[in-house]
Amino acid sequence: MLIPTRLAARVALCCLLIASPLLLTGAEPHFFADDPLQREPDTQDASKAKEWEIVLVYDLATNLFSRPGDPAADVRAKNINTVDEVPDSNWFTNRVLSRPVTPDDLARGPNTGSGPAPGRWTVVSRKLAGAAPGFTMRDSRNDLWFISFDANDHPEAATGAIMVANKIFWALGYWQVENYLTKMTLDQLAIAETATYTPPSGRKRKLEMRDLEDVLRRAHRSADGSYRAIAAKGLPGRPIGGFRYFGTRPDDPNDVIPHEHRRELRALKVFGAWTNLVDMKAGNTLDTVVEDNGRSVVRHYLQDVGSTFGTGANGPREYDEGWETLFDGGLTRKRLLRMGFYFEPWQTTDYVDNPAIGRFEGEDFDPQGWRPRVPTAAFLRARADDNFWAARRVAAFTDDMIRSAVRAGGYSDPAAAKLLADVLIQRRAKIAAAYLPTINPLVDFALSNSGRLTFRNAAVDAGAATAPAAGYSATWGEFDNATGQTRPLGPATTAATGDIPAPPPLPSSIGSFLQVRVAALAPAREEWTRPVDVYFTRTAEGWRLVGVQRMP
Repeated sequence: MLIPTRLAARVALCCLLIASPLLLTGAEPHFFADDPLQREPDTQDASKAKEWEIVLVYDLATNLFSRPGDPAADVRAKNINTVDEVPDSNWFTNRVLSRPVTPDDLARGPNTGSGPAPGRWTVVSRKLAGAAPGFTMRDSRNDLWFISFDANDHPEAATGAIMVANKIFWALGYWQVENYLTKMTLDQLAIAETATYTPPSGRKRKLEMRDLEDVLRRAHRSADGSYRAIAAKGLPGRPIGGFRYFGTRPDDPNDVIPHEHRRELRALKVFGAWTNLVDMKAGNTLDTVVEDNGRSVVRHYLQDVGSTFGTGANGPREYDEGWETLFDGGLTRKRLLRMGFYFEPWQTTDYVDNPAIGRFEGEDFDPQGWRPRVPTAAFLRARADDNFWAARRVAAFTDDMIRSAVRAGGYSDPAAAKLLADVLIQRRAKIAAAYLPTINPLVDFALSNSGRLTFRNAAVDAGAATAPAAGYSATWGEFDNATGQTRPLGPATTAATGDIPAPPPLPSSIGSFLQVRVAALAPAREEWTRPVDVYFTRTAEGWRLVGVQRMP
């Protein structure tokens, strides 16, 4: 029987993290005393990690026209712990669903302060990458900030999307930049003596005020002469470039799980569909070397999640964004055969006309048909259990939490804020309906000292399905942690709800293990009749959950 190992520093050579399902033999136990691990260990010093450049054209072409990464199909995520969850790490922090996240938490997000210090901004460089106009500056406290603006004639669109998406992806668990909504005027800018600029002519020269005026000509200017802007605080640590969605970073000794097999990166298939994050690429990520418990480690940021909802840096999304990739050979051939006599769904979708939100809707939205511009290797490896894990987190966002995140966008038009929140709520329901019922959705297992197994049905709780009419069945066995063998314990027990009695007597000695196979009784969805294997160990305090296996 295959059982996922604990996330532990047991890899030969450098004792690094592993989390692949393995058949353990000999004296090696299936579960260890610290299972399930709550934190992915970084055991090695990464101070020698160097800055690298990912050529975005090559990265785009690699993901669009090939299938980079592990060629094997249907591989279980390799960074999950024994209860089928993603531990905290320098990639991901469990928040929504795992612990209470209030609307106030959403409003604050990753922010720890109040934005740039008042006073003069000293510009140190003009922005060279990305489509949005902007520059880099230091405030009166000498803190580093990256400033970006709304495109000319598109007020509040880009800045609003950045602010809202930043809060949502922070709550989902990703490392995020501190973003602040602010206003500035040209007369508060100064230019650092060391600031230079290389214009299209290719001859580097000192940065001049005319260069900043050129930036601001592409930015939307308010009637009072000010510019609404996003101030993104410089990240802690030493920046060393972005990460790819496949393979590992060779100079980071802790980066041993291929990125296509990291569940939090696969989950962007679901999170991206919910928010319409069409621009998944290495250029929107950033790694930094930070100090953690006296050791240098690499922290991985989703640095730019502003390519979301219905607008981009320079205006509304194209009509086919979110519906099709940049290139799909099969779709191109179909269109040639149809001779143009067939409309794609995006060609007939209606959008509410709101310039601050752009083309973002929920009526025709199909979570399973959603596509980014370029599918990443992690996106293509996502399995039903990865999608289920992600959909549970989307479903955990209450209406109040969503509206709180939307308020961070600072939309002056209440209709814009209402539209964005309403569409997110509508898409949330479709995400839940698409992914929660497709595998056995039982969660939150617990076994009381009196011998009652309790659990919840995530699909039913989210309103994505109805409870099975015949109830549930549990098959019990005493599990040998050394050999993986199971000895049956009494007959199967059943109940109409998620509260099933165990057959007496259960093992009472400390260190005993149980396997319980839990499924819905027919007639029910076929997927629900396939059992979830649940494992408990007996401690001095009672039964402790140590294992959940939803799919092989």
